[in-house]
Amino acid sequence: MNRQHDMALRQIVFFDGALKRCTLIFTAVIVALSPLRDAVGQQDSFGGPPINYMSADVNDPVAQLQAKLDDDSIQLQFDDRQGYLSAVLKALQISPESQTLVFSKTSLQLSRISPRVPRALYFNDDVYVGWCQRGDVLELAATDAKQGAMFYTLEQSVSRKPKFVRDKGQCLSCHASGRTQNVPGYLMRSVTTEASGRPVFGNGTSTTTDRSPFEERWGGWYVTGSHGSMRHMGNALYREETEDIDRNAHANRTSLSDLFRTTPYLTEHSDIVALMVLQHQTQMHNAIAAANYESRQAVYQSLQMNQILDRPEGFLSDTTKRRIARVSEKVVQHLLFCDEYQLTSNVTGTSAFQSHFEATGVSDSGGRSLRQFDLSKRLFRYPCSYLIYSNAFSGLPDIVRSKILARLKDVLVTEDAVEGYEHLSLKDRTAIDQILMATVSEYRALNGVR
Repeated sequence: MNRQHDMALRQIVFFDGALKRCTLIFTAVIVALSPLRDAVGQQDSFGGPPINYMSADVNDPVAQLQAKLDDDSIQLQFDDRQGYLSAVLKALQISPESQTLVFSKTSLQLSRISPRVPRALYFNDDVYVGWCQRGDVLELAATDAKQGAMFYTLEQSVSRKPKFVRDKGQCLSCHASGRTQNVPGYLMRSVTTEASGRPVFGNGTSTTTDRSPFEERWGGWYVTGSHGSMRHMGNALYREETEDIDRNAHANRTSLSDLFRTTPYLTEHSDIVALMVLQHQTQMHNAIAAANYESRQAVYQSLQMNQILDRPEGFLSDTTKRRIARVSEKVVQHLLFCDEYQLTSNVTGTSAFQSHFEATGVSDSGGRSLRQFDLSKRLFRYPCSYLIYSNAFSGLPDIVRSKILARLKDVLVTEDAVEGYEHLSLKDRTAIDQILMATVSEYRALNGVR
């Protein structure tokens, strides 16, 4: 705990030691220490059995890549400009077109980040890679099928055998709180940002999800793409004279080259469609991990009580069943985009991200896929998350995964919308059900079809 607090305080010192900044520093310290307290409390819940977050073996994509480096079946080439970035993205099958750029000082290497030198983030369905110009390390987060989000760094220096270093808990000061659904997880923060990159904490911060109002999204991020009359917080800096940002000045941008030097980056984009996918995917991953943890803990505790109360082996109490039902429902709500913000203008990206993303999914015999975009009223044409195909979803305990799939079936096959899922038309529900029947064998088995 003391070590985590010391690290937070050392980072806050960077913000400014001048007296004119003392109010900002005081506020930042309070904001920084609150998640630290939350994180320590969360670690108490998943640090021991049955989760054993810190000590359990993992088999996420980064751990798999490290095993290949250890047995010399793969090598990573070091580049003088970007270090291991390109080699790591290629090895992990992450497209450079997924690039998004964040300029607020809200991550590990905050001294390397500013509006003139943003941090780049790249991702696929399972892994996130952060890169800073002249950064000391690459930052990686990878989704393990059983343990959820795992955090790593890779030193940006030439080595015959590069080593991914697994985090010992420091990352959880931000990545294990209510913002991540109380498990080790992912988040996108939206903050008002000064010209230096410092967040203006007095203006508040928010977690960006697919439910966020458009006008609250992407503060501290660059955004390229068109979005009509809708306005967001991206590309804009805090102005002292108005104590706010100008959402109109940098709306509907197709280029960032006049805001900072883009040539050091893999692309010139911070694509709005990639940002929208990212905000859904991060919280969808968290919902799956939360269901994983809660169901494992519920069953574990129930089995312990069986021994104490001399109940039959395998008996599950009503309390345990209610806990599992509750987290199952939350996953279904995320899968089916409940409360998704409805777009009022068409959205168009500037990079090849959209075409790349759509091309990588599975389709039914009619060519329909859960990765097809809508971008006129909502994110996807068929509003059911593509992460239903992920290893994280497949890795859910059978007791919770089967309940999720059964509940999906209940919601999708009814003629009249189920309460809480009225946003799905009969046409939507029918299409999603047909796509899942064609592409998810376990869902198909609910109807006795193989």
